[in-house]
Amino acid sequence: MKHSLLILTGHSKGLGRAILDTYLQKDKYKIIAISRSKLGLKHPNLLEISIDLGDLDVLEDKLPEIFPPGDYEEVVLINNAGWIGEVKPVGAFQAKQMKTQVNVNLLAPMCLTNAFVAAYKDSNAKKIICNISSGASSRPVAGWAGYCSTKAAIAMFTQVAEKEHENSQFRFFSLAPGIVDTEMQDEIRKAEESDFPDLARFKNYKAAGELSSPEEVAAKIFYLLDHAEDFEGVIQDVRAFDLP
Repeated sequence: MKHSLLILTGHSKGLGRAILDTYLQKDKYKIIAISRSKLGLKHPNLLEISIDLGDLDVLEDKLPEIFPPGDYEEVVLINNAGWIGEVKPVGAFQAKQMKTQVNVNLLAPMCLTNAFVAAYKDSNAKKIICNISSGASSRPVAGWAGYCSTKAAIAMFTQVAEKEHENSQFRFFSLAPGIVDTEMQDEIRKAEESDFPDLARFKNYKAAGELSSPEEVAAKIFYLLDHAEDFEGVIQDVRAFDLP
């Protein structure tokens, strides 16, 4: 049996951990998982690589380890790592924080997507890139200027990549995961109302049990990527379809 390869960023917590656990249950996948912190899991199909995606120089040096050659049935890249950044209005940002947010949310997935295409362009494997975006990529949210902007940018980058590779074996998705019960939501709820006018609404999502579980969203992500031929277009949202 040919193996498939998954490269996943931001695997150590939240949605990334749920995606990792979902794919670890599929014996055919070899997984290269990238986060600042390793989980230390002992699994024959898992290789963890510790990288701070805010440091692009380190990321560039590690690229040969991230995209190994091989005769794979399928190769999948899920750029899941992301950072909400400072929840503050424009005029109150710190330059260093802005740079880190752009690196993590935009430049790192651009770099990884570029390296993925270069590494596997001659492979006969099925090739899928899924960049985790957000509904905020198409809707301005006060206090989220950096997050909305970087997610909008990665969505457009993904659409351009798809346009460039029409009629190829590559498939590109920009996927909004919905509002997921993760540490990012904890960070959002800790914002000051003066910086984030929607604070009460986001607190209510949690109180009313309206947040999706990471496991539920991970199952939908797996289904989408495993049935990519059934989904038209680059821009996708897990809330737009149900599992069979």
